[in-house]
Amino acid sequence: MDVDELVTGIRSGRRAAVSRAITLVESSRGDHRSAARDLLTTLAPQAGGAVRVGISGVPGVGKSTFIEALGEYLTTEKGLSVGVLAVDPSSVRTGGSVLGDKTRMAKLSVNPKAYIRPSPSAGTLGGVARATSQAMTVLEAAGYDVVLIETVGVGQSEITVAGMVDTFLFLTLARTGDQLQGIKKGILEIADVITVNKADGERVREAEVTAKDMAGALRLVHAGTNGWVPPVLTCSALEGTGIDTVWSRIIRHREFLGDRGLREKRAQQQLEFTWALVRDEIEQRLRASDDVREVRTRLREQILSGDITAPVAADEILAVIESTDVLRGTE
Repeated sequence: MDVDELVTGIRSGRRAAVSRAITLVESSRGDHRSAARDLLTTLAPQAGGAVRVGISGVPGVGKSTFIEALGEYLTTEKGLSVGVLAVDPSSVRTGGSVLGDKTRMAKLSVNPKAYIRPSPSAGTLGGVARATSQAMTVLEAAGYDVVLIETVGVGQSEITVAGMVDTFLFLTLARTGDQLQGIKKGILEIADVITVNKADGERVREAEVTAKDMAGALRLVHAGTNGWVPPVLTCSALEGTGIDTVWSRIIRHREFLGDRGLREKRAQQQLEFTWALVRDEIEQRLRASDDVREVRTRLREQILSGDITAPVAADEILAVIESTDVLRGTE
């Protein structure tokens, strides 16, 4: 693959080049990963200028409808270009994923100022971090003003995505019990903006009450701190109401961070991302090792039958790793 040609295409904003580049950085092949490193190193000076927003929420909250409404608002009302990375629930067993985001965002997918890319997680959170973060670099280098990352809404993946964006937006519904349960799970604690969606028709009042209750709970969580207290808003993605207010709060959050705060946040994210890449690479090499696979198969039956304890099994696997060149890799 001609990296220089890809770079030229990306900097010119050619969608085909952007798609090929994202395919490259998502690949797990050794030669592709080497080329991806060269590509990302070259693109780095042009990256970093976009507003990075992570979006998650409870099942059925209407994430895709919301993202489409927000994307249409940003492109038509604000004149901005928008890239969407939709992290799909890849199968741990097969590595497959449900890449249906373009069909769920039919209007935005044909918008010339928008680009939608399903981003399979390859079954690991490390895969999410590597593929999505690097795809974001490609989109920024291509000149996209805003990058929206949609998560699948399954707990730990939100924390992973929150660690690579400037603002994390959590979508919820009226009267779902997320006010307290979400805080217990830590999801609302990492949110920067919270929005109660589907505030339309007869559900407007109910959404407003939910937003008020949740805002009260959040004030207790953040009591005694000088940090950002997440605003709780209402909107209707279906009707397009309240979308402008949501965007204004996202921008206000960036203003609260300030230039220095944003730089420090992104620098810390890069540090954490470095270790995520290390962990992901180690896991990939262990999975590919015949020596590890052999001892893992043998120990599996012993663990399931109770003949051996987990610490003893772990020590045996570590002994195999230490006695071989498993972590040296093949690149």
